[in-house]
Amino acid sequence: MTLRRYDHTHAADLRELLLDIHDQCYAESENRDGFDSRDRFAQFVDGWSQKPGWDCVIGYDGDQAVGFAYGAPLTPTTPWWTKVTGLDPDYTRETGTRTFAVSEVMVRPQWRKTGTAARLHDDLLRPRPEERATLLVDSTHPKVRSLYEDWGYKPVGTSQPFTDSPLFIVMIRPLP
Repeated sequence: MTLRRYDHTHAADLRELLLDIHDQCYAESENRDGFDSRDRFAQFVDGWSQKPGWDCVIGYDGDQAVGFAYGAPLTPTTPWWTKVTGLDPDYTRETGTRTFAVSEVMVRPQWRKTGTAARLHDDLLRPRPEERATLLVDSTHPKVRSLYEDWGYKPVGTSQPFTDSPLFIVMIRPLP
């Protein structure tokens, strides 16, 4: 697998590819007409890819994209922590260089369980200067949570950032 890195200047060119991979990954979702829909995901791609510091890694097998990981640093005005209860305000204070949010890690079904997700994730975080990384995992997906724990993440709370979103477990890990 070949890994390629992109930034916000490539976002418009990558948009359809990211949406197509999403569609394959969520083809069996019970909520593919709601929160997991292509239109809803397009809103997230558009929003995240315009954030300062947005970074995206796409894995290719030959010419075919097999998956991607992307995210961006949390800014001082981020809403990321607003729906997480029980955390010390100092823990959630963002500077723009403290926390990198891994927004998405997606791998086409035929490349799952091959180490592809870990390679994409690790390559995304490798050059990051932030102190820590955070991500959300659907609370109804214990196998995914376990995978993230294997990657060094620890749960710090729960959040339902949107009224139609699942309840997510908020996870965090230090960056080297």
